[in-house]
Amino acid sequence: MFRRKARSFRWLFLLIVVTIFQQVSFAQIIFVDKEIRMTNLYVAAGYIIFEWVYLIIMRAATGTAHLELEIIAFFLSGISIIISGSIAESYAFKQVVAVAAGALAYAFFLWFLRDTKRAMFMRTPVAAAALGLLGLNLVLAKTVNGALNWIELGPVSIQPSELVKVAFIFVGAATLDKLQTMHSITKYVIFSIACVGMLFLMRDFGTALIFFVTFVLIAFMRSGDLRTIAMVCTGALLGAMLVIYFKPYVANRFAAYRHVWEMINDKGYQQTRVMIYSTSGGLFGLGIGRGKLREVYAASTDLVFGMLCEEFGMITAFAVLLCFAFVAVYAVKCAKSSRSAFYAILSVSSAGMLLFQLSLNVFGVMDLLPLTGVTLPFISRGGTSMICVWALFSFIKSAGYEGRWANE
Repeated sequence: MFRRKARSFRWLFLLIVVTIFQQVSFAQIIFVDKEIRMTNLYVAAGYIIFEWVYLIIMRAATGTAHLELEIIAFFLSGISIIISGSIAESYAFKQVVAVAAGALAYAFFLWFLRDTKRAMFMRTPVAAAALGLLGLNLVLAKTVNGALNWIELGPVSIQPSELVKVAFIFVGAATLDKLQTMHSITKYVIFSIACVGMLFLMRDFGTALIFFVTFVLIAFMRSGDLRTIAMVCTGALLGAMLVIYFKPYVANRFAAYRHVWEMINDKGYQQTRVMIYSTSGGLFGLGIGRGKLREVYAASTDLVFGMLCEEFGMITAFAVLLCFAFVAVYAVKCAKSSRSAFYAILSVSSAGMLLFQLSLNVFGVMDLLPLTGVTLPFISRGGTSMICVWALFSFIKSAGYEGRWANE
């Protein structure tokens, strides 16, 4: 009894701390130049109310006090809304709608994944839908920053590759749940090659790399054979070399890597500004809306970690990184107690995808890795990306879903 009360107090205490942080941060984008930005005020109030109601309902519906993952998701999503609102009030509104959609997707997948038979039945339709969505993207999308990423549907834009991330992990976990026949494994390999190939045709090389690393992680979890993984990686390297040989413009996109200071006003403009401005925030930041990096193109998307350091401060930036480290540990622990390989693969591969994408973004803007233009999970502005990462969190949670709740 005492243990249950302690757990209830823990999640409630964490939520209160997160809410205080959000109130202080939201205040900086509501009261600007002695004026009140009413849209940001409504967004802030609506978001905090939604956050509390959602978590209370989740606590009551599931009977578990293990809500750390959901609180982390709301903490990170709140930062994204605050950054968006500091740029434009319309961005804040769109972002809070995306968070609500993501939270609903999270609840849906928790319900959907409880029935493994249902999940196994849906793997083929989901794979077909994913390939169809990428194919549709190739036909309908317009080139933005050299890549075919976005499909315009009236006032709404969607990024199909973000939605396919969810399908990619789901299909992999469902296909490789048990020691499948070579026929089943071959089908998943073909599906993976098709996804990565279309991403290359879309010139979305950062996302293609994320898919490939996730495939390697899923394959290793299922087989544990390092020689097979080495062969796959070697084949991928040879394929990349052929792409560079026949499509030399691909290599040109990464020409600034490790040379950004030599191209400070050219290809290295964004990264050098990130490295200059991000350190100026100190421990507590310059204040939201007061940074200089926001004037640089893609500040709230590809370069958002620099904005986080400059305006929120190094402490908040470090807290964000710690959140993802916690998610990785949480995923491994959930995988160990999961009921089947399906849940273990879902959990670990989702956390692996998020961590690798985080690394590409953070180390990319710091010129420790090539700048690939991928977003920072939860933090970067973007509706489709927000829905995707909430769905991936549900994959992580589902691994310990029944076992944890049964032990409460």
